[in-house]
Amino acid sequence: MRTIVLSGEAIITGSGSLEYLRNIEFHRAFIVTGGSSMIKFGVIDRVKEYMGGEGREITVYSGIGKNPTIQEVLDGLEAMRLKEPDLVVAVGGGSAMDAAKAMVLFYEFPYLNFDNVLSETIPPKRKKTKLVCVPSTSGTGSEVTMGTVVTNVEEAMKVPILRPCLRPDIAILDPDITMTMPSQIAAETGMDALTHAVEAYINHNLDDFDEALCRASIKGILKWLPISCEEATPESREKVHNFQCMAGIAFANVGLGMVHGISHSFGAAYNLAHGAANAIILPFALDFNKRDKTVASKLEDLSYECRCDDVIEEIKKLKIRIGIPHCFKEMGITEADFLRDFDMILDHSMLGATRVNPVPMTRESMEKMVKAVYYGTEIDF
Repeated sequence: MRTIVLSGEAIITGSGSLEYLRNIEFHRAFIVTGGSSMIKFGVIDRVKEYMGGEGREITVYSGIGKNPTIQEVLDGLEAMRLKEPDLVVAVGGGSAMDAAKAMVLFYEFPYLNFDNVLSETIPPKRKKTKLVCVPSTSGTGSEVTMGTVVTNVEEAMKVPILRPCLRPDIAILDPDITMTMPSQIAAETGMDALTHAVEAYINHNLDDFDEALCRASIKGILKWLPISCEEATPESREKVHNFQCMAGIAFANVGLGMVHGISHSFGAAYNLAHGAANAIILPFALDFNKRDKTVASKLEDLSYECRCDDVIEEIKKLKIRIGIPHCFKEMGITEADFLRDFDMILDHSMLGATRVNPVPMTRESMEKMVKAVYYGTEIDF
């Protein structure tokens, strides 16, 4: 028996869907956003306009970095507790949504902290706080998942927290907001979504419902992401925005693989953008995982559906076309730093989603994989 969850209460899509915020009842709202882009482009002003009304109090909390840290979450939590909101709205990229989800978790259940959150029993639903997520980038799927990832800076480690109560109640997918994305961000976040769909698709835990979501997401992203990056047409931005959400639904049900295990390790060590790290690792991981007969068969079927000879080669071509570096060395991580941090990166790469990789990873095989993604060497082991 399996339980498959597609979203919280609703997914609101289409141009202008941000106006759905007018329909949400609340007394005190706490808006969480990232740096300055959502403020600069007037999105936060529109959010406040749609949510405004007599007897309503709205607080905007900004400044979340690209990899939300424990301290950023704790600072936001302190501000949230002072305002005592009954509605939290996250507006921005995956970092803003992940930070908001972590804040809500600790706000809703005061007995939790970063020392016990992975071991304590947590109720499956929230009672005092409604959570709405409005993604401004097209990649993480955090608006429909039951997880959040927070960086422990002291240990250079990302901490994934997975609990049903973290799934947002409402996801608003307004493609108009994505029109402000620079092409580089569109490329990195789009590759993040592609990684989610592909890793879920080759995961041995895949079910019929999520297979359909994965296949549609992969095919759609391969088609529309280059157009989104190069031309930024409204149609392409909307297509990628929807497909990334579908990928998020799928991996939330199915799981991921070692791309994310390695990505979290490099990302925490060098404060890298998560989508860019995933994009670098994905083709290497697929070249390794295709030794599994089931994975190889799935990739063959996917190649046929995407009308190409080899979907892995298509992903490699896509990386080049949209300007994704081939390996981590090309991202500017010096060899001296890499060798200094190698043991830590290796240890952390064995954690998290690597544990459900379709091909079980030994420390020896992971050592070779970590070197391959750093130096850009072929998978011949």
